[in-house]
Amino acid sequence: MPLAASPPAEAGEAVTPAAIRAAAARLEGVVLRTPCLEAPRLSALTGATVYVKYENMQPTGSFKERGAYATLSSLGADERARGVIAMSAGNHAQAVAYHAGRLGISSVIVMPERTPFVKVSATEGYGARVVLAGETVAESAEACATIAEREGRVLVHPYDDARVVNGQGTVGLEMLADVPDLDVLVVPIGGGGLVAGVATAAKSVRPEVEVVGVEAALFPSCHAALAGTDARCGGSTIAEGIAVKSVGSVTLPIIRRLVSRVVLVDEATLERAVNAFLTLTKTMAEGAGAASLAALLAEPETFAGRRVGLVLCGGNIDPRLLASIMVRELARAGRIVSLEADYPDEPGLLARLTAAVAGAGGNILEVTHNRLALTHLARDTSIRLTLETRDDAHTARVVEAIRAAQLNARVTDHVDGRF
Repeated sequence: MPLAASPPAEAGEAVTPAAIRAAAARLEGVVLRTPCLEAPRLSALTGATVYVKYENMQPTGSFKERGAYATLSSLGADERARGVIAMSAGNHAQAVAYHAGRLGISSVIVMPERTPFVKVSATEGYGARVVLAGETVAESAEACATIAEREGRVLVHPYDDARVVNGQGTVGLEMLADVPDLDVLVVPIGGGGLVAGVATAAKSVRPEVEVVGVEAALFPSCHAALAGTDARCGGSTIAEGIAVKSVGSVTLPIIRRLVSRVVLVDEATLERAVNAFLTLTKTMAEGAGAASLAALLAEPETFAGRRVGLVLCGGNIDPRLLASIMVRELARAGRIVSLEADYPDEPGLLARLTAAVAGAGGNILEVTHNRLALTHLARDTSIRLTLETRDDAHTARVVEAIRAAQLNARVTDHVDGRF
């Protein structure tokens, strides 16, 4: 059974500037009006004048609260009594659960069986009944539709509902209220609710503003739909919040009319953007939340010299993933490298090697001795050092110091494989 959007609260409701302003009035004092601030270090990184809309500051960590509350607050007494249901493995689930609880509405959230426990726990913590069903999102959607029909619940769709889109559009109103002369807004695209709402609102305030969408290259559903081609979606992306295989039927016509283009960004660029938000602006961005910055990193010439507003749409990133991204970025920058070589297994050899590294100012993070591998001679040992250095030039000096000590070493973990 397909996951269809719930009928609008009022007959004829559509995505319009007036409806977005009405949603903004309902959200006032309930959903946080997040700041849109200049980010000088991101400007220096990209060549644009960058402003960031910090939707990661919402209580549940993402912009999804806007559409969820706009929809829930529009329900009639009978609909509230029936309760609501939503399907999501992440931000939409938490937003619906949070605001349903605040409004005294019973909520059921259907999540895939492999949803991380931390997300399940957070959603339950907001008072929702969580049902784990299906291996995939599509299977969860089928279970969601079945439960909705059996229990008579109102479906709160994550993006393909005009009320949800109007709620998300309040992001655009706020950005141009805070920074009226923005040249371009860069907005992540999953199902399209956020970009459709933002584009509708922004164009009504500043018709000349350009709206650019961003998708993960592994899930180019909107890019393909605009081009009239079949999307080849799939793969492991860190931007799971926008890993959607088909854009919404409500949102696509709006995107086609108001969004100038869609930029596709690869996984390495998404990782770089997550790391840049953390290290340069000291704020947390999930992969989908960092997609807007990733577009500037992927196409700096497109945005150079322009006043660009980025929507940091969410900050709910797994801490282990974030730690991995940070270490990988250090490796990409040449600040963490691995040196490896085979040496005679004799006393004092390791001391000579580490002394050479220390003398050149390298910081040893890990030492691995392997005497059993069949890749070297029986009387030899393979030694691997993981080092922290300042940059490529410093790594080169460490290697030279090792060679000056009559030892050899080769860099085995480095993005460019130099030295």
